[in-house]
Amino acid sequence: MINAAVTGASGRMGKLLIENIIKMDGVQLSAAFDLMNIGKDTGEVAQVGKLDVPISDVADMATVLKESKTNVVIDFTIANATAANAPVVAEAGVDLVIGTTGFTPEQRSLIEDAVIKNNTTAIISPNYSVGVNVFFKILQETAKYLSEYDIEIIEAHHNQKKDAPSGTAMRAAEVISETLGGKDFVYGREGLAPREKEIGIHAVRGGDIVGDHTVLFAGGSERIEIKHQAHSRNAFASGAVISAIWIANAEPGIYTMDDILGF
Repeated sequence: MINAAVTGASGRMGKLLIENIIKMDGVQLSAAFDLMNIGKDTGEVAQVGKLDVPISDVADMATVLKESKTNVVIDFTIANATAANAPVVAEAGVDLVIGTTGFTPEQRSLIEDAVIKNNTTAIISPNYSVGVNVFFKILQETAKYLSEYDIEIIEAHHNQKKDAPSGTAMRAAEVISETLGGKDFVYGREGLAPREKEIGIHAVRGGDIVGDHTVLFAGGSERIEIKHQAHSRNAFASGAVISAIWIANAEPGIYTMDDILGF
């Protein structure tokens, strides 16, 4: 049985992760962390029934991970929090599944260095949806044949999302750019901005949109639009818990969803 802990346990994603953990075979909730609801039963906060796992203060993370014999921590919080907590997790010899986005290059290096230094394992992905990762693969193949077309990425999320563009939009742009040998990114446009051979990236924020991503390949007399729409955050949560189970048998190192899906 894999012992999994969740950070940000009181948040929307934290609650969904907990719900998926208790539903899946081969994994159980061993610990939960947050800055609020300290000492309260995690299951009652997540509204899934009493679990006898109290929410712990992130300041006590190292001690709680050891005492609870946690194997893997699932982190879908914010960049600053993950960058602070991931080294603590790695130093405790515990693996990581990270779905947080918006890292600076320095934060990403800090996390990866901690994982490698402590000989632990991490999966770092901007999106744990199986559909989104197939979406990336389709974009890669499409770009091979439409390299001369204008390429624009439009993403839309709820009004509380902190980072823009989304990590998924940025990964889509990276996949296309890598396929085409490198292209510059332009974030939105205003004024006199004639188009060059760049990839345009545009972010929309409003309401309770879970996550929409559209990639437009526009030619002289036609266009192709490739779209992924998330109907529920559960697509991300279930993929993350599956990843937490997968990581138990992985060699130390840093992985992505490509490894899990066999791409």
